[in-house]
Amino acid sequence: MKNLILIFLLICLGSSCSQNTDPKKVLANQILSDSSLITVDTMARNILKKGFNAGSGYSQVWARDMNTFVEIALETVNPKDIRGAILVFFALQQPNNEMIDGYVLNKDFNWGDPNQYRMQADTAHVGFKNTVETDQETSLIQIVGKYVHLTGDTTILSEKIAGKSVLERMGMMVDYLMKERYSEKYGLLWGAMTADWGDVQPNTDNVVDIDSTTTPAIDVYDNAMFIIALDYLRGMTKDRSLANKWETIRTNIAENVRKHLWDEQKQKFKPHVYLDKSPIPAGFDESKVYYHGGTAIAIEAGLLTKDEIEASNRQMLENVRLSGAPTIGLTLYPVYPEGFFHGGMGKPYIYQNGGDWTWFGARMIQQLTANGFEKEAYGEMRPMIDLVIKNKGFYEWYYVDGKPNGSAQFKGSAGTLAKAVKMLRDWAEKNK
Repeated sequence: MKNLILIFLLICLGSSCSQNTDPKKVLANQILSDSSLITVDTMARNILKKGFNAGSGYSQVWARDMNTFVEIALETVNPKDIRGAILVFFALQQPNNEMIDGYVLNKDFNWGDPNQYRMQADTAHVGFKNTVETDQETSLIQIVGKYVHLTGDTTILSEKIAGKSVLERMGMMVDYLMKERYSEKYGLLWGAMTADWGDVQPNTDNVVDIDSTTTPAIDVYDNAMFIIALDYLRGMTKDRSLANKWETIRTNIAENVRKHLWDEQKQKFKPHVYLDKSPIPAGFDESKVYYHGGTAIAIEAGLLTKDEIEASNRQMLENVRLSGAPTIGLTLYPVYPEGFFHGGMGKPYIYQNGGDWTWFGARMIQQLTANGFEKEAYGEMRPMIDLVIKNKGFYEWYYVDGKPNGSAQFKGSAGTLAKAVKMLRDWAEKNK
């Protein structure tokens, strides 16, 4: 009998008996055996083979979208094509050093926007910009940083566009932000008041352009994006004076985010700090609104501790429960009151006012994985995977009842979810 027990123990040590007592190994094997992750990853890569426009229904190439799918695209298409698409942005950089939102071929410019951005460096394309945002420059810098990191092609940095190198032009973009979108009072970037990371302002039908109705505001999303961009920039220059300049800006922005936007008592970011009067109607307490997307980007920027990340994730899950949303891609909760925004978004749980966006929810999954919350990441990603498979596509956003809406092949959603899958599977391979 003793010999039989000894044999059993020896067999167990060399088999799954010991593995089953290790939660990491159990989770890793569960992730690796989940074929639906491969299915969704394959679907995403097939979509990303179809060009760099934002998705079905969009002819334009947007910086903020491309930033979220460029890494997976680099594994899927010829990097030279991506390099060329990146350089078009720099050819359309404006004389005041600002960057456009995106561009389209002249023949596809058909939406009648009077604000057209054209430059002699590239007459084949026309640029456009939603001026309520402050993430165009930071998105493009991140694209270049990811491209250089993954391809090793540093020659793009010295590529001359209208007499200036790409690296010089990125530095000029930082200078533009510090001149035109920087609040001396708070030491942070500002933009128009929108819902979290969104590009729709209230008070007007002119929802995407700064005008006389605009409320200037500071939020965590714009500033976290700036921090991430500065981190990439510092890694792309050999000029120590430039690196030190960008490091100083980065340090100050990070400190001021914590000082002015982080609510220590509520363990959440304040939605906005207003440079002038608040646009919020009487009776609505905006301080209670939780911004899911901006929080995820703040984690990527290194602005939260591990305990704060855990608390943030708990609050996101509670918001999902209270709202009935399908995933933590829920934009924000509680939603802004009916009629505060114009058009369709004036209704609660529509578009950026409480819609569910995998585009940002999957970025929270990435950050959970990157910060040691793999179990939570896998569990909270599963509903996103199920929505893609059920609806046979990567929809732009979902209603709280899970009904899909917007572009059916939204590349931002495909790119962020595919990256989340890749990160989890890479972790699982190391821990199986």
